[in-house]
Amino acid sequence: MADATSESAEPRVVLVTGGNRGIGKCIADAFRAQGDRVIITHRTGDAPQGVDAVRCDVSSTESVDAAFKEIESTWGPVEVLVANAGVTKDTLLMRMTEDDFTSVLDTNLVGAFRVAKRATKGFLKLKRGRIVFISSVVGVMGAPGQANYASSKAGLIGMARAITRELGARNVTANVVAPGYITTDMTAELPEDVTADYMASIPAGRFGDPAEVASAVQWLASPGAGYVNGTVIRVDGGLGMGL
Repeated sequence: MADATSESAEPRVVLVTGGNRGIGKCIADAFRAQGDRVIITHRTGDAPQGVDAVRCDVSSTESVDAAFKEIESTWGPVEVLVANAGVTKDTLLMRMTEDDFTSVLDTNLVGAFRVAKRATKGFLKLKRGRIVFISSVVGVMGAPGQANYASSKAGLIGMARAITRELGARNVTANVVAPGYITTDMTAELPEDVTADYMASIPAGRFGDPAEVASAVQWLASPGAGYVNGTVIRVDGGLGMGL
């Protein structure tokens, strides 16, 4: 049986998809602060200054494979994968086009599958690995106008549990962090009345901080969480409790 405390204390290679802004950036910064070698992905434009980054479009298998080859040749095999890249195309169901639905799933769910599958090749050689999927409380609660987004985020939970069944005995863990309403540039732009309505539904009475999401992700990737597999940690102030 693998000893959860036997993982090396040396800096690990951590890949955070969509780690150039928002919650993803905070997660990347947190791993970097503890000494890990963190690589983020960006789809377009130049990489942020001062960080290790590779260009990667998670909706393309070829792009994902090229990104992993670049990472492996430059920094070594990925040991921790945080699948965070995601998009939204919100609209009511009757107005949602098939492309609105499938394009969101292709990035949020199939994109996570692509990077997880590619990372697993390295995990099996290393005989260890950690996957953390960034879902959403919407994936367990649902939300009007987000049939596509909610479906994609719910799917991550099923995928994590299937991977756990397949690879749990290989010292590979696959877990999910489901943030609720987190203070980001997007939530900062919400009208006051909308913010007040959201606040009223959150038992904690406040939005979360990205650092609180990052802490949950870090813990799931730590040696102390080696026996935690196929689980969902909601970082939502109690919004989705009981679900």
